[in-house]
Amino acid sequence: MNLAQLFPAASRELVRSLERALEGRELDAREAERMLAAQGDDLQLLLRAADVARREDVGDDISFVVCRNINFTNVCYVGCSFCGFARHKDEHDAYDHPMQVMLDKARDAVARGATEVCIQGGIHPNKDHHHYREILTALKAEFPELHIHAFSPEEIDFGHKKSGMPLAEYLHWLVEAGLGTMPGTAAEILDDEIRKIVSPRKIRRDRWVEIVKTAHSIGLRSTSTLMYGHIEEPRHIAAHLDLLRGIQKETGGFTEFVPLGFIHERNTLFNHLGARPGASTSEDLRLVAVARLFLRPWITNVQVSWVKMGPKLAQVALTSGANDFGGTLMEESISRESGSQYGENLPAEEMRRLIREIGRAPVERNTLYRILRRFDDPEKDPPSLEPQRPVQLSGPARWRQQEESERRAPERSASP
Repeated sequence: MNLAQLFPAASRELVRSLERALEGRELDAREAERMLAAQGDDLQLLLRAADVARREDVGDDISFVVCRNINFTNVCYVGCSFCGFARHKDEHDAYDHPMQVMLDKARDAVARGATEVCIQGGIHPNKDHHHYREILTALKAEFPELHIHAFSPEEIDFGHKKSGMPLAEYLHWLVEAGLGTMPGTAAEILDDEIRKIVSPRKIRRDRWVEIVKTAHSIGLRSTSTLMYGHIEEPRHIAAHLDLLRGIQKETGGFTEFVPLGFIHERNTLFNHLGARPGASTSEDLRLVAVARLFLRPWITNVQVSWVKMGPKLAQVALTSGANDFGGTLMEESISRESGSQYGENLPAEEMRRLIREIGRAPVERNTLYRILRRFDDPEKDPPSLEPQRPVQLSGPARWRQQEESERRAPERSASP
């Protein structure tokens, strides 16, 4: 493809980098850094090239997973400046779910078609490694087929230190209890100068890398993530991507890359420490595109976060290098508590509709990207498994609905 002819005003340097990427040659961190500042024709060309690479890497299907988040406690004393979720144990809205609540949430998820539960929580000072294992054993005893995607490297670090076991042995211990995969969260930006500001009490870069590599070494796969749109600069993102690519070359253990935009409204990082108010639209799309081009062929699944971006921008990102819509979630607390306004649940039928709106085919996958079902024909879609909720109408229809309800009230009260 002659990229220069498509966008004649694009910089020659960018054109050369994109041509190299589309030929299958690796970009270096300096090239990624330049791409992360692309504007105008450079930006349009970058997005187009990433979409071409996406088609070559994984085709035109857009995947999603039916899953539920379960946050077992919001009590946490780590004190990350970007977090609006954590609570002190004495706050009125602090919670620590008993096991039965988690089982009930998992039961609801299975009834709604979930193949995965994602379990994470605050670093509660009164918990230990036994609590993490008990969560796994209780869920597996009740739902043996349900995939458990659980415990960030931060939680693994906390439990490991409590256990006194070697790290690999501790991870094996959790896998034996039912742990299926590990979220690659708690990464934020894998640069300790940034981490000292955004999460000063969290594990440092090298510890995150140690935990992830050890997990991969025993066959426990994980996602990979990056939080952007706060105080980082393009060079930090480029170095972070370079680190992830290096880990993947060594271990092959990452299932996907998930860029996570910073939600700013209700946290210290924005309100007191001078962070940007989240990412711009162009930042969102640039990062998706650069991730596709920089991480190929080592990581080929690039996921959008509809909770962070919103469904409509997520659609655009899926034409800019991404290929996965993420999960239905059913319950999302962490982004919501920081100010996300895009809801907690995106049902499978909505996922399929949004995917078809951009002319692509929806497929349901499992956590490890095995395709479970294709949905080529909308007429053959399964019925919704979502609980029915009454629709609140507006305008004159609302008045007529209320009038009809009041008219029927005497009839209902007179019924035996």
